[in-house]
Parts: sequence; C-alpha cells; structure tokens
Amino acid sequence: MSDADDILFETLEGGIARVTFNRPQARNAFTFAMYERLGAFCEQVADDKSVRAIILTGAGDKAFAAGTDINQFRAFKTPEDAIQYEERIGRIVTKLESCPKPIIAAINGACTGGGGAIAASSDIRVGAANARFGFPIARTLGNILSMGAFSRLVALVGPSRVKEMIFTARLYDAEEAKSMGLLHEVVPEGGDLQARALELARTIANNAPLTLRATKEAIARLRPQISSEEGRDLVLMCYMSQDFREGMDAFLNKRTPVWKGE
Repeated sequence: MSDADDILFETLEGGIARVTFNRPQARNAFTFAMYERLGAFCEQVADDKSVRAIILTGAGDKAFAAGTDINQFRAFKTPEDAIQYEERIGRIVTKLESCPKPIIAAINGACTGGGGAIAASSDIRVGAANARFGFPIARTLGNILSMGAFSRLVALVGPSRVKEMIFTARLYDAEEAKSMGLLHEVVPEGGDLQARALELARTIANNAPLTLRATKEAIARLRPQISSEEGRDLVLMCYMSQDFREGMDAFLNKRTPVWKGE
C-alpha cells in the first residue's frame, strides 16, 4: 500500500465527504504526510458548495486513530524538531477545526493522542460501543499536548477532568466518555456506527449551510485564542528530556519506561 492510500477521501450522495484513516495495521497512527493531506483536504473543501458535511473515521475496528506514529519521532534531535512538530500538528488541527463544514468523528476503538486531538476539534463525536478515548502520554512517551489541544479539551470537559485524563493516563470507555462530553452519542453494541454517522451527516447536510457555518465561527470566536509560543518552554522541557528518549525506546521495545524526571 502506498503512502497515498494511508488516508482515503470519498464523496457520498447528498453532499457528504468521508475521510478514512487507513492504516489499520498500525491502529491508524498518523504519519506526518497524513496530517498534511488532512490539512490540504480541509482547505480544498472549505469553499466547495457541493460538500455539506464531513465524516472522519478509522479503518478497521481497532482504532479511530492512535496518535502520531512513534517512528516519526526517531529523527528528533534538536529543539527545532520538537517545536516544528507541535506547530505542524497545531496548524493541521486548526485547519480542521476552522473548516466551515460540519465535521462528524465516527469513533471505533481507540481514539488516543493525536487521534483524540482530531476528534476533539470535530463538531460532533459518535462512538461505537468499543470506543476508548484518552491521552496516555504520561504512561507512554512522556511528551506533552499542544496549548491548542489543552484549550480544546478544557473547553469540552473542564480543567479538572483534563488533569485527571493526563495524570492517570487511562482510557475512558464509550459510556464514560459520553458522560464527560467527549462523545455526543454511543451506538449500542451490534449497531452500525458508519450508518449512524451517515444518517447524522445527512440530517445536518439538509440544513441551512450559512447557519451552520456562522454557528461554527461564532463558537470559535468565544474560545480564548492561545499562541503556540506560549507553550514552547513546556514543549522543549518534555521533548528534549531523557525521559522522552526513554519513553520512545520503551514503547518500541514493548517494555515499561523508567522515568527519572530529567
């Protein structure tokens, strides 16, 4: 399978566009190229009147998206590598969030790390019964979310819940994620997630597009805007640490990391 097949774009009837993260063998973990293609897609459809709603989903039944592929971090050596990575992710997720089309995340299985950031920037999140949502970075790599990701999560579930999510590094099952506000709806076990997402997308697509667009923009303006520069010291503290190197090595070698706080 070529890199171009890692993320698929298709147009369905009724003005629905569907984006499928297509690396099921890697739990749909994102490469840098996948992030860029997702960003380019958002720009492409922004003024396309034939697209009325968008569905994001992951191939297979194991994961929506399990964050960034760990192999992408192996080349990190300088502070600029860390800063550029977080700015890249922030730029792409901002394009997704600011896309004027309503976006539905259809979440099957694990939705973690960067996958969670993508879902959090979507307008509506529908989960299968096996959906699991979380940011286990304190247990895996010892890195940090961007300021933009923190801002979105705090807006969704509040600061105390975000601390709990990061501090405990646990994954929340579908019903708990719904009770927190991470999911709007859970499709019962045995139900068809894709059919429900498509039904919801068609309902939305039949409504007044300017009202939908204006609503997205109005709500976006209500949230405080945080520049990436405000979090650079935190990014460097984590990504340039010995702990981050230890986390990567432990993850790739399937062992428990030994954290030293340095």
